[in-house]
Amino acid sequence: MKRYLFFLATLFLGLLLLPDVSLSGGDAASIMGAHEAFTVTKETGNDKCLYCHGVKGFSTPTSDGQGHSSRQNLYVDTEKLSKSVHGKRLCVDCHTAITKVPHEEGKRLRVDCVRCHTDLNKKLSADPNKSVEVPARVVENITMYMDSVHAKPRKDDPSRPNAYCSDCHNGHAVYPEGSADRKDFHLMSPLICGSCHPKQLKAYENSVHGSAVLRWGDEKKPVCASCHTTHRIQRPASTAGQLIITESCGGCHKKEYKSYSSTYHGQINKLGYVNTAKCFNCHESHDNKRITDPASKVHPDNRGKTCKACHKGVSSGFLSFQPHGSTQDFKNYPEMWLASKGMIGLLVGVFAVFWTHSFLWMLRERKEKQLGHHHKLPKDVEEAPIPATGKRVNVQRFPALWRLAHISFALSIMVLGFTGLTVEYSDTFWAKTVAHILGGSTNMAFIHRIGAVVFVGVFFIHLVAVLHKLLIKNRKTFQWFGPHSLVPRWQDLWDLIAMLKWFFGKGPRPYFDHWTYWEKFDYWAPFWGVSIIGGSGLVLWFPVTAGEYLPGWIFNVATIFHGEEAVLAIIFIFSVHFFNCHLRPSKFPLDIMMFVGSMPLEEFKEERTVEFQRAVKEGTLEGMMVEPPSSQLKRNSRVLGFTLIGTGLTLLFLALSGMLTEITHFFHG
Repeated sequence: MKRYLFFLATLFLGLLLLPDVSLSGGDAASIMGAHEAFTVTKETGNDKCLYCHGVKGFSTPTSDGQGHSSRQNLYVDTEKLSKSVHGKRLCVDCHTAITKVPHEEGKRLRVDCVRCHTDLNKKLSADPNKSVEVPARVVENITMYMDSVHAKPRKDDPSRPNAYCSDCHNGHAVYPEGSADRKDFHLMSPLICGSCHPKQLKAYENSVHGSAVLRWGDEKKPVCASCHTTHRIQRPASTAGQLIITESCGGCHKKEYKSYSSTYHGQINKLGYVNTAKCFNCHESHDNKRITDPASKVHPDNRGKTCKACHKGVSSGFLSFQPHGSTQDFKNYPEMWLASKGMIGLLVGVFAVFWTHSFLWMLRERKEKQLGHHHKLPKDVEEAPIPATGKRVNVQRFPALWRLAHISFALSIMVLGFTGLTVEYSDTFWAKTVAHILGGSTNMAFIHRIGAVVFVGVFFIHLVAVLHKLLIKNRKTFQWFGPHSLVPRWQDLWDLIAMLKWFFGKGPRPYFDHWTYWEKFDYWAPFWGVSIIGGSGLVLWFPVTAGEYLPGWIFNVATIFHGEEAVLAIIFIFSVHFFNCHLRPSKFPLDIMMFVGSMPLEEFKEERTVEFQRAVKEGTLEGMMVEPPSSQLKRNSRVLGFTLIGTGLTLLFLALSGMLTEITHFFHG
């Protein structure tokens, strides 16, 4: 009995000594009422704040204005606060609206995190000794938050943002990176997001990502912020939001993102457009599953339905396309490996040969110009009688239809070059700018196809015209291996050998006939180019139809052939072809013959010496001579010529810089 009475007396004495806690029951009004009133200053210590807020259960009644009441927790766990990045700061550093205790009723006491972090950044920037301990990323986070969807006003209450810092972070428990508490916060962060996004949380909980995080505590697997970012969050339906999410996928799935980026889907995405498939379109956004899971959208049994969301009427061949095929993996993707290595070999071989040819040609012409040497013509050419033709002092080279075809072909190639290179090298510094100038990805696709129709159309019209001339009109007189034929002959080989000797000063410069060996190569190269580029382009333009008859890997190979062959053509045309026709020392800076159709007689004797000799001997020279172009035509031709050369050299720069970027990325992973 004595022990029992002693216990009661002790308990009563304890209650008398702690009236602020025991009698208040944690109610804010009771505890603060027992506190001595004072004015809050910038130097007010945390102990005075924690006198009330350090009491467990410290809270105050609150109402939502619709008759529903609850209690707002005002308790601050001092242990958690001490571990927080804010642990060394005064309460009044953040709670600047507090001016006195007890606090003013009805006054909004929300902490202004944005102001505080911005002010700290100003202090950091103004401090030459960097003694203010504020990480630079803190300011970046505030800047990104202000541009995010969370910072936008709520629809139901424009005075409040969609989500404020405190909705995601407990300001009294923001733990340093690398700490155990920070890891726990990371793992539990989906539950915080789910308080506003319950539907997405439910889907995430059952996904391959969510189950690993919430069930197994795997901190390496993505949480909401891993995909949506922590502060740069945008509406998922917006372009910015979809780009951020897709890029975030690549943060974990680097290999898959790299292979995705080499497809048309990924190239358009990297240009900043979202009208093609993104990772989450195929793999689902929140409820994503492993590919082997029968419920996965990319499981073989479900792939047809997934692809049909964008591509109607897909076939088995179409569905076996490899969106993550790699040109570096021979074991799993042998067709892509062979196609890639074959194109690389072709690129290296072509440019090694023709750039060397052009370089040696340039050096030889420059050397002869410096030495004052002139191309010496045969005596019979120098002394050949020139027929009296009045004003006709030029020699006809190309008729009007040839010139029209040449210009149409050139323009279509340039259109294809700008649109195609922008997609092919979508990760270059210039690609997004060019895409914007061209009106975006949808316009680019339309323009590219118009260019393709013109390109192939001109080629086939020319082919039909030539075949009609050879097989019908001049069937009995045309010499297939004659001087006016573009069919290669042995003389072209002898001319090449003689040209190489001249490059090294081992022989005179050879004399040429109606066509040179390099002109014949330029003529026949498009036959290869149209076949490869045009054929692969048709497969990519009509994938559903192609998939009815061809296996899925053909799309991967067609993408490689189409892009690499186009790059080869652009670089060859605007480097080698431009050099042969315009940029070699004897022609620099422009030869307008292709625009006016004729060349001066003296130039004809110099450039086509063998043809001149034959024309004089056969008496056909007079019939070849025409009046020179008018001054107006010359002027217009120069304007057109320089415009085309400038455009071509721009494309050459884009192609070379794109190749360099691609090579750099390859060696740096």
